[in-house]
Amino acid sequence: MNYAIGDVQGCFSVLERLLEHIQFDSSKDILWFTGDLVNRGPQSLATLRFIKNLGDQHHVVLGNHDLHLLALSQHAHPGWKEDTLAEILSAPDRDELIQWLSRQPLLYHDNGSGFTMVHAGLAPSWDLWTATRLAKEVEAVIRSDAAAEFFQHMYGNQPEQWSEQLQGFDRLRCITNYFTRLRFCHRDGRLELNSKGTLASSSPDLIPWFEVKPRANANLKIIFGHWAALGGVTNILNTYALDTGCVWGYKLTAMRLEDEKYFSVKATRSFD
Repeated sequence: MNYAIGDVQGCFSVLERLLEHIQFDSSKDILWFTGDLVNRGPQSLATLRFIKNLGDQHHVVLGNHDLHLLALSQHAHPGWKEDTLAEILSAPDRDELIQWLSRQPLLYHDNGSGFTMVHAGLAPSWDLWTATRLAKEVEAVIRSDAAAEFFQHMYGNQPEQWSEQLQGFDRLRCITNYFTRLRFCHRDGRLELNSKGTLASSSPDLIPWFEVKPRANANLKIIFGHWAALGGVTNILNTYALDTGCVWGYKLTAMRLEDEKYFSVKATRSFD
């Protein structure tokens, strides 16, 4: 069986309870993780070690917190006061974990099941071919000698709209923001990265990325995390929101891909 799991964010003990709940069998089941494996929660190191050690029994996409860890490992950012990543950065297996994390993609597509997994979303103008191509652009830089320079330029909200004419770090930043930070868009597809709340509380001129029309990827079955305020509900066909706010004290959720059945366990506390 294949189980897609929402943002763990270092809540390893909750992940263990979820795996017990679904009766995870590491000899045959495969776990899909929507990114943000680490940060804010207290057990980021244990989370990374566990997922890495799953070997071929997992698929991971990078989230914004995972990229932030990679930036810290390259001394490309001073860090935020709420970070809980020091244990990873001082671990004896730090380099092995960082290298493994840096090899994970921004997008995973499974031809057999038809599911596509990203952390936050896809630009409305991207079809699967375009999204795959652009993900590979960023992935290649992250895995290269230019990684530290990229991470120094990764933070920021501009440019706010994708264009094939974008170049350099503006291009890479824009691609990264769509994949790992997207929630709301303007009706023309421009990013709005400051709004993080519920659909009901949003400004009337903003819409969730999965409601933008036309949307070139509307035919895809898209699994994503990142947006805990959705509570796992999109009301849009073929979009599966799996971040249900574990690190904020709500719950951690998995979806079994074979029948799209959901499983959740409550978090023990909030780590806000």
